Amino acid sequence: MSKDGLIVVAGAGGFIAGSLVRYFHDKGFTRIRAVDKKPLPEWYQRTPGVECLCLDLSEETNCRVAVEGAAEVYNLAADMGGMGFIETHRVECLRSILINTHLIESAWKAGAERYFFSSSACAYNTDLQKDPHVRALKESDAYPAMAERGYGWEKLMSEMVCQEYTAERGMKTFIARFHNVYGPNGTWDGGREKAPAALCRKVIEAKDKGRTEIELWGDGTQTRSFMYIDDCTHGIDAITHCEELLATPINLGSSELVSINDLLSIVEAVGGTKLRRTYKTDAPRGVAGRNSDNTMIKRILGWEPSITLRDGIARTYRWIEGQYQARKAGKRTVS
Repeated sequence: MSKDGLIVVAGAGGFIAGSLVRYFHDKGFTRIRAVDKKPLPEWYQRTPGVECLCLDLSEETNCRVAVEGAAEVYNLAADMGGMGFIETHRVECLRSILINTHLIESAWKAGAERYFFSSSACAYNTDLQKDPHVRALKESDAYPAMAERGYGWEKLMSEMVCQEYTAERGMKTFIARFHNVYGPNGTWDGGREKAPAALCRKVIEAKDKGRTEIELWGDGTQTRSFMYIDDCTHGIDAITHCEELLATPINLGSSELVSINDLLSIVEAVGGTKLRRTYKTDAPRGVAGRNSDNTMIKRILGWEPSITLRDGIARTYRWIEGQYQARKAGKRTVS
């Protein structure tokens, strides 16, 4: 696409989409439209020179306005958060299907050339994720379907919508299943944050208040992989511009499997502390184990997310520490 083609990014007031806007801006694209339902002062980050619209994309009329003149549309808008949110707000998560349904129809009518949908590893069959020592999930493991209730089912159904727009209407759609994205400019407090940010905040707070213990959700043995934001934005771009991946869901995640206990150890090492651990076993914890099989992305793109968890956590910890101190000083923070 030419550098002056219009790129529309939905959900741009949030973490990943806001970072994607900055990514395209830094690559030299001159026409970017960022859309989110949050008021502008509440956006996590804003990139100078980018058109910003405050629109609720669950409404079809707003979707038509958002994609007018678009060459490429990136749908990262959803009502979501960490496990503490998606396990207790299933209706809100399911309602995100309205966003993709209206946005893809509007993008098709507007003549957009490409449409990207951000899916999730939560779309995978939960029966395959009952052991912390889980084998890495490959793309075919989404079927037979048994997705996580609420959020996972919405993602799986929206994937199908994208695939049918390609099959029946010839629209170029692209689908990435994200595996736990983290990094600076993301939610770090308030109930929607994911494990890396939550643990960074808890360690920072413990050090600041002189506490010697920390509470973990679950028993600490549950395993995940975590992808740093820079790998995510690069992956979105590469996937959306690969013709071989037309209407084909693909993993976008790190294959570096880690337990929550070990994740905390990494955070503690970055923070230069060691805390006594307590476990809240009745808290939301999700599946026992989940990892990304990157065979397909390496074969097709010759690339996979490669920023190590240790490096990514170090960058994230420093950013959250700055946010924490800013809040103490009465300044505005991301969350």
